[in-house]
Amino acid sequence: MSLLQTILAFIVALGTLIAFHEFGHYIVGRWCGVKVLVYCIGFGKPIYSRRFGPDQTEFALAAFPLGGYVKFLDEREGPVAPHELHRAFTQASVAKRFAIVAAGPIANFLLAIALYYGLFLYGVDEPKAILATPPTASLAAKGGLSDGDQVLKLNDETVASWVDLRWKLLNVVVEKGPAQLEVAAKNSAPRIVKLDLSSLGAADVEGDFMGKIGLALYRPQPSIGKLFPGPAQTAGLQTGDRLLSIAAAGVSEKTLAKTGSIVIGVIRANPGKPLKFDIERAGQVLQVTVTPDAVVDAKDPNIKVGRIAAEIGAQPAMTNVSYGIGGAFTQSLRKTWEMSILSLRMLGKMLVGQVSVKNLSGPLTIADYAGQSAQIGLYAYLSFLAVISISLGVLNLLPIPLLDGGHLVYYSWEFLRGKPVSERVMEIGQMIGMGLLGLLMIVAFHNDIQRLFGQAISAWIAATF
Repeated sequence: MSLLQTILAFIVALGTLIAFHEFGHYIVGRWCGVKVLVYCIGFGKPIYSRRFGPDQTEFALAAFPLGGYVKFLDEREGPVAPHELHRAFTQASVAKRFAIVAAGPIANFLLAIALYYGLFLYGVDEPKAILATPPTASLAAKGGLSDGDQVLKLNDETVASWVDLRWKLLNVVVEKGPAQLEVAAKNSAPRIVKLDLSSLGAADVEGDFMGKIGLALYRPQPSIGKLFPGPAQTAGLQTGDRLLSIAAAGVSEKTLAKTGSIVIGVIRANPGKPLKFDIERAGQVLQVTVTPDAVVDAKDPNIKVGRIAAEIGAQPAMTNVSYGIGGAFTQSLRKTWEMSILSLRMLGKMLVGQVSVKNLSGPLTIADYAGQSAQIGLYAYLSFLAVISISLGVLNLLPIPLLDGGHLVYYSWEFLRGKPVSERVMEIGQMIGMGLLGLLMIVAFHNDIQRLFGQAISAWIAATF
């Protein structure tokens, strides 16, 4: 996906989430009788604005898209006409102010529920939870899992797909709980397999935690997909050819084509060198010699890699995961709740050092994921929106001054004491909040740069010094 498409996907995603968040504040403020002066998506100087409604509320778009705000009539920000004093935010009851502030995060949770509801109702094709052969020394192999096992249940909960298994197992890993799998090989009775995950540490939650356990999605023999003008087509390969093995010319030892990634790795490692493919076509085993073109690597212009101009893959067994009207609603509530709780648990474990702060992501990583999910398709993009919407809701409910959660703490204290928090306390809280948020942003940006550009930076340092 091009940089322009990634930026567009990011802006649409962020704009949608911010708009819903601020709309929650806006609409509940209106319901509570508070006058809304400005509804703005973005920060900084407005690039577009218009006034609507009886109060002539200004609706604006600002240049910096990482946020937004709703400005209410407020005595603390300027003089208020006597006839409008009753509509000022500061004159609203504690309950109304609490509701207005809480409405922003709640709107994000409601958006996630709506997105998940549509996805669960429509249904989507997902890979079945069928496992590939686990590495010999892995936890999965030690537990007794083998090639072709399909996971039916995890801790007595039905596993609908590979995606569902990954999600359920992530919760188990984070909580360091037991993992009891009910699995069944093809044409065999179900059996119980127990995995001991107690040895997994904080760093194991990062990245491919499934791979660290030894779990990988089973894929059938890789085959040739769509062909483009180039070496594969010229050599006579055809769409549907099953790849059995591959070897460089002059080399007797063959590499078994167990996965598409293995085949691609061999092709990339042999630019301009003839490769002998053993293929199966219409029940016959044939040998085809293909010489990959030598092309510049997209990640490193100093390296040339092989390319044969053909899609190589192996489609796993799929299942359609969908629910009825009531079931989709129940599942959307469950999914939103579980993801919210997991986000809080991850944050809590970061604070006590049980999970690395490397799991924090900033806008660069979010933009990258937005682009990748948009490229995969609408389902992936909407799922991404739901996850980020939940994360935004959870983040804003944290009891940090400047965030919605910090204001909710102030209002809760006011409700209990019968008088508002002093201005001095709020000033100190703002400074603490700015410091904490600044620190979070620095860590998140650092993680983004390391995640996206770490290898390039390391290579540049090595080449320069």
